Amino acid sequence: MLYLHDVWVNWFEGEENGYNVCHFHEWRKDDGVELLDQVPLLKISSVLFNYIENDLSELPQQLLDDIYQKAYLRKNHERIQLEYCFVATDGVGIIVVDTIGYNIPIRKSRLIPRQEQLVYEMIESHDPIDYEFNGHSPMKEFHILSPAPELMHGLTRKERQLKQLLFMALDQLRACNNAAEIRYWYTEWSPERYKEIQDLNFDHAWQQLYEETKFGWSGKHEQFCENLIKGQPFFEKLWEMEHGSKVN
Repeated sequence: MLYLHDVWVNWFEGEENGYNVCHFHEWRKDDGVELLDQVPLLKISSVLFNYIENDLSELPQQLLDDIYQKAYLRKNHERIQLEYCFVATDGVGIIVVDTIGYNIPIRKSRLIPRQEQLVYEMIESHDPIDYEFNGHSPMKEFHILSPAPELMHGLTRKERQLKQLLFMALDQLRACNNAAEIRYWYTEWSPERYKEIQDLNFDHAWQQLYEETKFGWSGKHEQFCENLIKGQPFFEKLWEMEHGSKVN
């Protein structure tokens, strides 16, 4: 069994999509970074790696057995044993997982660059461990509350968070099923199409608005998101967390 020592981790909890497990350059000062004293390192297949990185499904039992109680967290000069915590790599990507005692990858982290390089050096001459798992199910389905990676590609951490907030607000609009309201917001997005929008039914208006807002991120997206969430305390709180300021 290979081990890494003195590993800095920044846990992202309950994230089923790897794009929300931020790489080191996107870590923030107020993130809760922890230090692992020791953690097992596994080289696995790319199929299993993708399954772990981009899902919250059950981990192979043999993998859990192999790493059981072999990781330790260092906290206030104490060495705290963790039930199921490990670093996994397919030789390309790297992810740290802590199940917090369950059999699914509840918490995920990336490594700092120096330790990433160390991982590549350590596993270079090793073959992947062949774990049997039920990850060959139908392709994962993405949806508005779990956007496909291509919709988030190239965006910063802040932009990804705001885009997901926009999608949450659009999903709420869809649930309200109010034709006049969706036409109003579609007109806010595309004022030049006012006359055309007035003739659209609810489903067409919502779908077209979603199709036009789902790619990329711009100042126009940000302004639209800010207007859309105004007066909704939960959404406004999420906005403040990214902006450090209240919705205008």
